[in-house]
Amino acid sequence: MWCLNEFNFSHKSHAVVRLAVHLPQQQPIVYQDGQEAPAIERAALRKTTLTSWFELNKNDPSAHNISYSDIPQYYVFDKSTTNWKKRQRGGQNVIGRLPVVSILDSERYYLRMLLLRKSGAISFDDILTVNGLRCITFQQACQEYGLLRGDQQWHDALNEAAQFQSPRQLRMVCAMICGFGEVEDVPDLWVQHQVSLCEDFVHRYSEQTGPHYALADIEELLTSYNLSLQKLHLPTVDLPASVLERANFDVVEEQAKANSYTMQLNSEQRNVVEILLSAVYNNAADTPKCYFLDGPAGTGKTFVYSTLLHTIRGRGDDVIPVASTGIAATLLIGGRTAHSVFKIPIDLNATSTCNLKPNTKEADMLLKTKLIVWDEAPMTHVHAFLAVDRLLQDLTKCKEPFGGKVILLGGDFRQV
Repeated sequence: MWCLNEFNFSHKSHAVVRLAVHLPQQQPIVYQDGQEAPAIERAALRKTTLTSWFELNKNDPSAHNISYSDIPQYYVFDKSTTNWKKRQRGGQNVIGRLPVVSILDSERYYLRMLLLRKSGAISFDDILTVNGLRCITFQQACQEYGLLRGDQQWHDALNEAAQFQSPRQLRMVCAMICGFGEVEDVPDLWVQHQVSLCEDFVHRYSEQTGPHYALADIEELLTSYNLSLQKLHLPTVDLPASVLERANFDVVEEQAKANSYTMQLNSEQRNVVEILLSAVYNNAADTPKCYFLDGPAGTGKTFVYSTLLHTIRGRGDDVIPVASTGIAATLLIGGRTAHSVFKIPIDLNATSTCNLKPNTKEADMLLKTKLIVWDEAPMTHVHAFLAVDRLLQDLTKCKEPFGGKVILLGGDFRQV
């Protein structure tokens, strides 16, 4: 009926033009293997939306008062000539978009900040020049323009994030800022945003203990940046990793989700879940501990993983979900990459060992877990599995495969 009545399937009010943000001579290049040199030569002759904007400002005085993000409202980028041409009509329904740049890519991050505010630039050097002084870095240029204002930018970032992100996500942002943001006064950052950073733990526990859990979670996140609470002059806490892992999940909520997911399982999925739960909670010596869940894409493997995760967490126990790739890890609740959890080295051989030390929070978490779920296992090299096997045997003092831990590998060999 929708088609018969000629109703629109979609509606677009504005056109969005993606604008390049790149450092000098660092524009992205697409090429096929073996064709690097010709691709570089072609790229040298073609202008990006950014370098073409510089040329436009050199040749067209009327563009001087238009910022980079607003230029698509008044000009059209001709991809054949890689030049901006004056728009004849329709500019009011056009939006220029500068892609988000992570603070990890610091110089591009600060270049983007300048591009959002400076109009009429004719070169990268022009952007770097402030009041006749050429700055060495784009960060220095931002400082000269007064865009950074000490730690105010980080306070603004956390205030903005707090409006739409969960407390857990906010703690991740805070850790990233501390790791790469060159914060002058980290304790003040914690004090001013403590309410937002601790909101979930305060609701779950109390106003007295909530901040302890939040700080412990932040310290866990800071390890990725080779930092600690002590190095940042923040209050130190000592919570076992397994306690913190469990604290990030509400048992009652997990039980409700487990019941909901279980009701939606088909017969095959239910059989898999029952076998795994029996292996996890059956201490018989002859119970198999290693399993592989095979199935083409779309057959419900991730749904089985999620059911197991909710069920075990709903019983107050720990489970570790990992994946061979970062994208796959995001599909698992609380998932991380296998390299991150087990500290698998990048360069692998038959005798490689994981860089995870005993008597650490990470080791404690592995010892206490009831189940390890490893998605996209066929994408992992056998030497990585051997290294993890050695690690778990060393930690558990057990010579069974993977130290006697129940492990569920999953994936689709058809995609390999």
